[in-house]
Amino acid sequence: MRRRGAPAPHRHAASAPRYGRIGVLAVAVFVCAVALLGGTGVLPSISADSEETVARDLTGTSANALVLDSAASEPPAPTASKQPKVKATTEAAKAAGNATSATSAESDRVEPDASTDESLPADSGQGYRVVFSEDRQRVWLVGADGTVERTYPVSGSIYDNLDPGTYQVYSRSEQAYAFDGSGSMKYFVRFTQGNNAAIGFHDVPLDNQGNLVQRLDQLGTPLSHGCIRQEREDAVALWEFAPIGTTVVVV
Repeated sequence: MRRRGAPAPHRHAASAPRYGRIGVLAVAVFVCAVALLGGTGVLPSISADSEETVARDLTGTSANALVLDSAASEPPAPTASKQPKVKATTEAAKAAGNATSATSAESDRVEPDASTDESLPADSGQGYRVVFSEDRQRVWLVGADGTVERTYPVSGSIYDNLDPGTYQVYSRSEQAYAFDGSGSMKYFVRFTQGNNAAIGFHDVPLDNQGNLVQRLDQLGTPLSHGCIRQEREDAVALWEFAPIGTTVVVV
């Protein structure tokens, strides 16, 4: 009987090392280490674009291919709600709008024109009289019972040449001329004397070319050189209201 020899030992095929996977894992560890050190301040922070460039330079593969499945499956980190910021911004915008509106309202505000106040000044005398307010640039024709029969804006002197007080009409001229020959006026009712000429009421003068020396819409503003200028219709009314001896009160 033939003796069977001992079986030959079983040889396993030598396993080849998986260098590809090891290399990819090493690069991934390296990138994570760089990112960690950059985040803690040990190394300069590397942007996402720079990080991908480093990975591509080392492996020839985009860094997007090195993301682990576990990391990809993690939910994104919650982002802070932007509602408070939007609300704050909205409130700030409203506040700015209110400030702008207030500023706008402030810039659009018109100071009241004193000449539009038609109320008879206090302490302006009693009885039949003519009242002239220098501050308000307005005249009142007041009847004997204290009733205001007419009131209107005028243009008094630009100079401080008329003191408050009580006067009387002493002279009247239906046609008159400026003391310096610069023009003429009508319905001149004089009640006091200035440095160079009489002071009184008359219509808006005409220059030597026949033009009004001021616009009628400027009445209510001091523009004369001594007298009180009136619109023609008002000058006629005062002329008829104030004969010689009529009381004139300046306030």
